[in-house]
Order: sequence, then structure tokens, then C-alpha cells
Amino acid sequence: MTIKAHAKINTFLKITGHKNGYHTLLSRFIKVPHLYDTISFVPQKCDKFTIEGCEDVPVESNTIYKVYKAINIETDFFQNHKVVIEKRIPSGAGLGGGSSDAGAFMRLFNEVCKFGIDTSTLAKIGSTVGADIPFFVYNYDSANVSGFGEVVEEFKEEGFNIELYTPDIHCDTPLVYKTFRQNLFDNIEPKMFEGWKYLSTKDVLSKVDAIEANDLYKASLIAYPQLKIVAKEGWYFSGSGSTFFRIK
Repeated sequence: MTIKAHAKINTFLKITGHKNGYHTLLSRFIKVPHLYDTISFVPQKCDKFTIEGCEDVPVESNTIYKVYKAINIETDFFQNHKVVIEKRIPSGAGLGGGSSDAGAFMRLFNEVCKFGIDTSTLAKIGSTVGADIPFFVYNYDSANVSGFGEVVEEFKEEGFNIELYTPDIHCDTPLVYKTFRQNLFDNIEPKMFEGWKYLSTKDVLSKVDAIEANDLYKASLIAYPQLKIVAKEGWYFSGSGSTFFRIK
């Protein structure tokens, strides 16, 4: 019982507002086919919910445990199975590793235990734990994501190769958003990019540079000035970083 939890990139990410303490956005999420964690349910007697492979994160703080509790269905399944994670997606990299693990876990748990929870309901449950989780529950190759992350609309487009470059810099997502709010929020112009959701990724990126494509890039540069040293010409920035990407 194993499932792949793919990384994502944000080919563009634009902040549209701020409400109830959280930012709203419009972003294109793309699944990265060649980079993924694996989540497995392995038979073993357990006296409590057990996760192996993320020992640096307390179980109660792990997004997988949080979505397990959010699903809130009584089952003895995890008295007889442990969750084993094989990590390949770096953390603090803007690739959605923790959220992807949670979304993949939800899909596998729902399937194996035959709960019959429909995808939209599963995504809604996931959204109570993390803003990016709904995208990973839907498991689209490409999607426009808006609102707080709970609105996920599949976007059909031609496939392309994705090249990643992740420097040895861990970007803290809450700090990047806080930096954006304090320094850059007053400059947002939602009407300037509202049509981007209808354009292919290649069309959008042909019109803008890394700063214009991702509102969080400038905030990350303020919070982590060392990013300026490792940035490469012609590469774009995913999420709150620190991963750079280009497409072919």
C-alpha cells in the first residue's frame, strides 16, 4: 500500500488580498513528475499512530497526523499499520512537500479503508489543515488555485519538462508572507493579472520575469538576501522558495 506524493511548483503566484489573517492568491500549480515522496502503510502492531521517516518533526505536528485527525473516522487500521514516509522533496523549498504528503495520505487512507469520501469533500477537509493540501488531494497535473488555496480548477495544457535548482537555503513560509504583508502588500494590483488563469504557463512566463511572476519572490529576497547570490538568469521562483525552476 504505497502512493507517490509529488512536489509542485508555482509557475506564477500573485497575491490578491488579505482576509481574516490570511492572504488570498491566484496561482498556477504544476505537478513535478520526477520528484516525489512515497507514503506507505506497512503492517505492524502499533499502540498509537506511528510515522516513520520524519523523526525531526513531532507526530502531533506532522501534516499527515493532522489530516488523519481531521478526517475523524473511527478505525483500528493504524493499530495494525504504521505510516512510512520516504522523503525526497526538500523542506523550506517552495515545493509543497508536507502538503503533498498530507494530500497523498488522505487519498490512500480513503481508498484503502473504503470510506467513499468524494474528492471535493476530502479537499475541503484538507483545507482545514493547510492551504496547499486541496491541490494535492485533487492530484491534477496543472491547476489554477485561488482564494486561500481551497479553489482548485484543473487547467489543461501541453506538458513540458521542469528543471529544478534548490539552493541550501531554508525559506520559512510564514516569515515570507509576513515580510510581504509588511513591505509589499500595498503595491498589489489584482486587475493587472486576472487574465493569467486563461493563459498557458509558457505564455505567462514569456511575458514576465521572475519578480513579476511571483509576488513572494521579492519578499523572500528581503527575508533571505543570500538568495540574490544564488539566483540565476532566466530561472523562476516557486512559492515562498527557495527553489528556482525553468521549463523546456
